[in-house]
Amino acid sequence: MNHVIAILKNWTLPISITMGTLVFLMFHCINVLAPLKAPVESFVGFFIPTLVFVMLFITFCKINPCHMQIKKWHLILVLFQILSCVLIAAVLFFYPSFPYRIGAEGAMVCLIAPTATAAAVITGKLGGNEASLTSYTIISNMAAAVSIPVIFPLIEGRGDATFIQQLMVISRQVFPLLIFPFFLAWGIRLFLPKLLEIILKHCGSLAFYLWGIALMVVVGQTLRSLANSDASHATIWTLAIIGFLTCGIQFAAGKIIGGCYNDRISGGQGLGQKNTVFAIWISYTYLLPVTSIAPSSYILWQNIINSWQLWHYNKKQSKK
Repeated sequence: MNHVIAILKNWTLPISITMGTLVFLMFHCINVLAPLKAPVESFVGFFIPTLVFVMLFITFCKINPCHMQIKKWHLILVLFQILSCVLIAAVLFFYPSFPYRIGAEGAMVCLIAPTATAAAVITGKLGGNEASLTSYTIISNMAAAVSIPVIFPLIEGRGDATFIQQLMVISRQVFPLLIFPFFLAWGIRLFLPKLLEIILKHCGSLAFYLWGIALMVVVGQTLRSLANSDASHATIWTLAIIGFLTCGIQFAAGKIIGGCYNDRISGGQGLGQKNTVFAIWISYTYLLPVTSIAPSSYILWQNIINSWQLWHYNKKQSKK
């Protein structure tokens, strides 16, 4: 049993991508399943944000808010996260006919997406400051929760709805999804310590498996959007390249900023490793669905970078 679990942990990314692809092909190619498409799509719309909520809740249960320390590089990274997105949004707002609009939206989603809950684990394995990055994860999620409802209505209008109406609609879904898990975990820590012990004892690794399930579902959703899209091959490849560029830029910028404060590893992971499940969901929910290709490709790029970093770090440690 332990051997099977080890295999699942080591191969979660390819297993989830493969399963998501197979489920998509099953619904896409087998006509008998056509009547199930609408109810499945409705279920997925509820299922993905619920999974994101639970994953964040379990992660935040491990954090004692009293031990959180906000550092200068946390604030600089958050400014990078917000301002880079605002800059692209400003271009799209003032130039609605911008010829590379879809690519710009894809980049914007990759930039504003909050730090992944798994980033702290990778940081610890690379010898970085895991506690510091965990604090930044909360800050990054709060920044995304506040910024997305304000920025997205400006660039992707929905019918006759006003800016305020769109802001309220997005806020009602995004803000609770990213912020409530923190306050719920904090409340349990303060008032129900025995329940917190049970959660930490029995659900410590649950977030990892939920991430694999969520990844499988969003891969299927992305493929469905791709199959139903009339986007050209050039657009698809452009979005994949944008995912690569934004990933590389953010890892590099995070390392440079963190390095200035003797926290290079944590800075790189904080800015570079994104909650791509959330990014994909936000793409096909509030933007053009095809833009989800950019954060989908980001999954691959960030895992390649982290795999190389872990290999390089372990190689250096073995020499010592």
